[in-house]
Amino acid sequence: MEQIKHRIVEVNGIKMHVAEKGEGPVVLFLHGFPELWYSWRHQILSLSSLGYRAVAPDLRGYGDTEAPPSISSYNCFHIVGDLVALIDSLGVQQVFLVAHDWGAIIGWYLCMFRPDKVKAYVCLSVPFWPRNPKVKPVDAMRAIYGDDYYICRFQEPGKAEGELAKNSTEQVIKNVFISRKPGPPILEKEGMGFNPNTSMPLPTWLSQEDLTYYASKFEKTGFTGGLNYYRNFNLNWELTAPWTGAQVKVPVKFITGDLDLVYTSLGTKNYIESGAFKKDVPNLEEVVVQEGVAHFNNQEAAEDVSNHIYDFIKKF
Repeated sequence: MEQIKHRIVEVNGIKMHVAEKGEGPVVLFLHGFPELWYSWRHQILSLSSLGYRAVAPDLRGYGDTEAPPSISSYNCFHIVGDLVALIDSLGVQQVFLVAHDWGAIIGWYLCMFRPDKVKAYVCLSVPFWPRNPKVKPVDAMRAIYGDDYYICRFQEPGKAEGELAKNSTEQVIKNVFISRKPGPPILEKEGMGFNPNTSMPLPTWLSQEDLTYYASKFEKTGFTGGLNYYRNFNLNWELTAPWTGAQVKVPVKFITGDLDLVYTSLGTKNYIESGAFKKDVPNLEEVVVQEGVAHFNNQEAAEDVSNHIYDFIKKF
């Protein structure tokens, strides 16, 4: 870990923190919520040892990257703009893209807006979600799961932050990371349903040192930057009207856990198994479902994920 280099890059009007290691073709890693570049620590070490230049930024609003105050500054165009500027700053035309959770959603936008920048995409947890021109995504989620579905609860500025603040930052992150409950996350009416029992044992894949690192960064930034991504679901839907019905034509490998909360809700499993995913992403080459693995598969099943990434990108 000491050999991972850290620097600040100016991209798209903000200062972005980037962690990187290795020489060779660039593999760009995008994290989700509530995560950081650090979520890719295992893959950075693994891929850099195999002849790749592993690059993992803190996305805008996270960690040591700037967090613009306006909610709309977290829409898909701003964040993809950050990434295009980052890729250009690396002095390469194209990257191998690897992304998880919100990073995966942004990854799909990058592949749709600028396919020329992506050689191949290894997507974790969140498949492509085609735009439904008839209904806004948050409205659809509210209709299916009600007001207490986590994405619906995250919409009101300041409210989720206030509820999260009733727990320690470390406790919030611990609860999110170690949850293994499949299906849609429906939150309790009061608070976010976090277990205040701090004696819950950590899983083997998450050390106290890891938890302390995450907590130290989120204690400085708070969760607003990350929550603002969720607050742009409907705006992203409006902005991407021109891409209704568009296919993503980048070569893709998709990896998820069979206990993943995304895989087990919103009709995701059926979307993948029915062939609709392949129809929207014609160059989807492989779907991997990891048995007994939950949402944070890049950390929980780190070695397996690293091997899958390498097996896919070495073909190009």
